[in-house]
Amino acid sequence: MTRSATAHGGASWAPSTVLVTGGAGFLGSHACVVLLDHGYEVIVVDDYSNSSPQVFARVARIAGRFLGAVYELDIRDRRALAAVFDRHSVDAVVHFAAHKAAGRSARMPAEYHDANIGGTTALLSTMHEHGVHRLVYPSSCAVYGDAGRGPLDESTPVRPATPYALAKSICERILADICRNCPECTVLCLRHPTPAGAHPSGLLGEDPRVPPENLLPLVAQVAVGRRDRLRVFGSDYPTPDGTPVRDFLHVMDAVEAHRIALDHLADGPGMQVFNLGTGEGRSVLDVVAEFSGASGRPIPYEVTGRRPGDVAELVPDCGALARAWGWRPSRGLADICRDAWRFQRLNPQGYADSARRPDPKG
Repeated sequence: MTRSATAHGGASWAPSTVLVTGGAGFLGSHACVVLLDHGYEVIVVDDYSNSSPQVFARVARIAGRFLGAVYELDIRDRRALAAVFDRHSVDAVVHFAAHKAAGRSARMPAEYHDANIGGTTALLSTMHEHGVHRLVYPSSCAVYGDAGRGPLDESTPVRPATPYALAKSICERILADICRNCPECTVLCLRHPTPAGAHPSGLLGEDPRVPPENLLPLVAQVAVGRRDRLRVFGSDYPTPDGTPVRDFLHVMDAVEAHRIALDHLADGPGMQVFNLGTGEGRSVLDVVAEFSGASGRPIPYEVTGRRPGDVAELVPDCGALARAWGWRPSRGLADICRDAWRFQRLNPQGYADSARRPDPKG
């Protein structure tokens, strides 16, 4: 039985069973909540290499119901992945599973390409073998690289500056080629900027198992006392305060866009690419000041040298998605910092605080 997709364009098909790869991760766990809230049957695969299975009890608590099934596996294990497709009638896939730290990718490029490109091709092959031809692919605005001052629209030539961004760009090209050669395939590729924040309940947030490299979790860990100071990589960029400028998108806005994309898989075969984001750039020091205000605590920092692959400014133009689907983010940097701080304050050691039951009203 399939769900009607009348809310976004009047299509007659919509998925009822969705496979979420990387469903224990930051974006994936928040996406599971939204999908469950909207009546989907959600199947998750995750290898927990940078996530925790503890998130699923929290997902169920927020959504009021459980996931359909959860499997611990690496999507490059094609036999294990095929067994999941054998057990479940999957209508569509949302593919979050990936290594995501741009800086770390420069230190271990082969591992990133193996995981991010190899994982994607293994997934695509398994989907094809099981007659599943609809995919929502979360890409990254990092593919634009050092393309110049934004906002950057989807026609901007890609210039990936890190192995992470290059892998995303290569996966996009692979997906486009598959759609050209497979008339029944439909792919919606969403290039997102830096996802940040947390679920407003304080139950879900960003808590990677490996040391984080994204700005917001680092700032949050300084505020809660897990780190003594923040390292700011470069203050000599051609930006208003000399620090890099990025677009920060609330995680709940990001995953809601992916949920809407599932309905738009019915729009027709082929591949479409859309930017996500707010269209507003904020500097590293803007984030530090905003988070300090949200937490009521100072955020000590020290300026060090630039990181390889970092660019001065990366701000996407999101007008195409607003025109096509009516999607616009409803939260800003203040909401991101407030929600990220609530999660960090209630979970000072992240999901390792298993004995602690966060108070959603705290």
